[in-house]
Amino acid sequence: MERMDDDAANPLPRRRAGAAEVGAAGAAGAGAPPAGTPSAGTPGAGRVTAAMVAREAGVSTATVSLVVSGKAQGRISAANREKVRAAVERLGYVVDTAGSTLSKGFSPVVVLVATDIANPFYAELISEARAALGDRYELLLSVGGPGRQIDPATIRKLLSLRPAGFLIDAPNAELVAALPPGTRAVLLDAPGLQGGLPSVNLDVADGAAQLARHLASQGHRNVGYLDSTIDAATFRVRREAFRETAAELGLEVLDGAASLTDIDAAAEAFAAAWPAWGAAGVTAVVGCTDTHAYGILGAAAEAGVAVPRRLAVAGFDDLPYSRHTSPPLTSVSLPSGELGAAAGRTLRALIEGGSPEHEHVEVPSRLVARASTSRG
Repeated sequence: MERMDDDAANPLPRRRAGAAEVGAAGAAGAGAPPAGTPSAGTPGAGRVTAAMVAREAGVSTATVSLVVSGKAQGRISAANREKVRAAVERLGYVVDTAGSTLSKGFSPVVVLVATDIANPFYAELISEARAALGDRYELLLSVGGPGRQIDPATIRKLLSLRPAGFLIDAPNAELVAALPPGTRAVLLDAPGLQGGLPSVNLDVADGAAQLARHLASQGHRNVGYLDSTIDAATFRVRREAFRETAAELGLEVLDGAASLTDIDAAAEAFAAAWPAWGAAGVTAVVGCTDTHAYGILGAAAEAGVAVPRRLAVAGFDDLPYSRHTSPPLTSVSLPSGELGAAAGRTLRALIEGGSPEHEHVEVPSRLVARASTSRG
């Protein structure tokens, strides 16, 4: 059985309406406003308040607060809940989240900090992180832009919004060191940069080693490496792990070429490097992401370099498109959905006062060999 509404059950007198509210009530009682006067909920009328919704619905502001915050079940009658929802719809009321955050000490906002969400890698990461956080939270994105890391000054600006927490993807050491003490944050794809914070990492080092062993098994001895211009730990680790394993297997790695995570930029970088690489006997080229590898494939085709007969090509990420390139692309699978889901669960546990099931999570990687590196 439902409890009575606070309007009927509260024996305390309501506070007296302020002058602005009395004036509004008087205008409503006197008939229609003068022509040209905007009504609540229309452009130019100013912000619609809970008090306006309460008057429209014929209930108290406390009732409105309970309904819009999802706490009305068992406390407010179905009829009054419907009155409030209808008034909210008519007036275009939007909950003052910032005010609620300050007064109640709770924010529903989680900020995902990323370098460049144009990279298709982020689509599943964002979707799964959002699902793991649940309906209580809203996921906002703060994007540094192509080739530009989010800097400490931006983090300070974001902290002024009083978010519930941060998901910080592929940071560098400077950003991690600059996070203020007590910041609720989970680092994603940040190998070696925990800095006392929970982290969820892709095992990019093992994936890079698998790729080096695969190319060695195919008989390659000279390999080009197209790197990223972004200063992120994940790119450093995959590059160094690939070089280390390659050296152990007798492969020579030629690097020095780098580009943004952009197909056209990667194609230009490969085209510039290829004359020297080709003269040095390079028979395979690795892109530090699949997007880089797509650029390599396009530039190789334009230059008349046959893949895989003359040149093997591989990448990292195993994006959905990689099985459909011509030829299908060999890639290190880095499951971004698992990364996002694990990070979302970890941050939610921190926000809600618990301890994450695991402070540091590592998501396995695996090599997916396809025709772009086949010599069969």
